[in-house]
Amino acid sequence: MTETIRMGAITLKFLRTKHDTGGGLDLFEMTLQPSGRMPVPHHHRNWDETVYGLAGTVTFTLDGVPHAIAPGETLFIPRGAVHGFDNRSGAEARCLCLLTPGVLGPEYFREMAAMIGSGPPDPEKMKAVMLRHGLVPAPPG
Repeated sequence: MTETIRMGAITLKFLRTKHDTGGGLDLFEMTLQPSGRMPVPHHHRNWDETVYGLAGTVTFTLDGVPHAIAPGETLFIPRGAVHGFDNRSGAEARCLCLLTPGVLGPEYFREMAAMIGSGPPDPEKMKAVMLRHGLVPAPPG
């Protein structure tokens, strides 16, 4: 069963989760509106991420190096690598995100969507939610 979660300029459509793969993976399609971005660069403690471009171009910055991911292109983000993303293309962009193993699930995104939907999020509360789910915010800089 799919689930769609909206967080501002980001829409996630979960196709598989840790719950129905026995913890094997989480798989979701991400749609990013023009000028949309991940607000907090971070790294993952317990999973790797692979991104596959479907439409438009999403720019992932991995350890300070930008990678424009267009349809058919991939990017591997190993656990511990600081990354973020944004849509600089001026058009909607979509990519498929595969997290292995599946330890995150949709719960983190539900919490973040609720926090974002209730007004400007408190940075300390956002950081606490990220840490509780295994995402470590990068120090500002």
